[in-house]
Amino acid sequence: MRARQTKTSTKSPIRKSTPKSTDKTSSRPEYRDQKRSRSRSTEDVKNTRTRNKGESKRTDRTSSRPESRDDKRSHTRISSDRTNTHSKKSTSSTNRGKKDISAKSDGVRINKYLADAGIGARRAVEEYITSGMVKVNGNIVTDLSTRVQLDDFVTVKGEPVTDRRFLVYFLLNKPKDIITTASDELGRTTVLDLIRSKYRVFPVGRLDRNTTGALLITNDGDLAYRLTHPKFEIKREYKVGLDKDIDLRDARKISHGVELEDGRTGACEVFVEPKDHSVVRLILAEGKNREVRRIFESLGYEVKKLDRKRFATLSTTGLRRGEHRQLTKAEVRELRDLVGLDRVF
Repeated sequence: MRARQTKTSTKSPIRKSTPKSTDKTSSRPEYRDQKRSRSRSTEDVKNTRTRNKGESKRTDRTSSRPESRDDKRSHTRISSDRTNTHSKKSTSSTNRGKKDISAKSDGVRINKYLADAGIGARRAVEEYITSGMVKVNGNIVTDLSTRVQLDDFVTVKGEPVTDRRFLVYFLLNKPKDIITTASDELGRTTVLDLIRSKYRVFPVGRLDRNTTGALLITNDGDLAYRLTHPKFEIKREYKVGLDKDIDLRDARKISHGVELEDGRTGACEVFVEPKDHSVVRLILAEGKNREVRRIFESLGYEVKKLDRKRFATLSTTGLRRGEHRQLTKAEVRELRDLVGLDRVF
């Protein structure tokens, strides 16, 4: 009984192990097959990937060829547009350069050239030109539209004219019996005899021989032209001494305008001295010839004294009769700003 039991006991593990062995043997080929299948699947995937890559490369190559051509065309178009714009800019710049050169080659009008050189105001300069006193390169010039180049030789009354001069400005408190001209044929004393300047200057506007007061003397032709032109309405203040007391009704007429030989005068400001009605202050915005004297003469008054106290922004306060002084930079700026000119300081 024991032997049988041992046999059975010995057989029982074999019986138990046989299914294990069968399981191991059966599992091994399955594992190998799985490996093979996996390797095959990975190879297939790789092959498909390589195929796809190849196809994609082919498609990319085929598709990139026309795109690259289009891109090249677009690049050429862009570059051509850039070259066109660059050529346009260059042509515009060359055209501007040509315009600048042509503007320089056109020169400056003869009247402006002489006014800037300090010969006189434009009106006085135009008289010199039309009367045949101006020569350019030895030829008499009477046409006001003539243009002068920088290398031209210009003379006025036989004296050479430089291109431009240093701008100077003087305020003179003009005394009596002095002529307001640059030169006098009779040899009388002029306002320039009172101002010894190394520059060629001229008076701005005119004051009668017996009229005293503020007078600007400069070589700035543009400023002189604008200060004397009626459209700029530069104010002038006069102190008038009459032969008798003025009627307030006549003062009111003067303020509204009086009819004269050359037209009606503009509106002005009239102030009658309260203590002495024969003294009147008059502020005008125009500068006709002998206008103040003619206004009072038209109403039956005689002007005994006439003194210009203020011209534009300049006043004779603190300046004795016959004295002069040079304007400050601030005063020059105010004058040029008043008539719309650029500042020179």
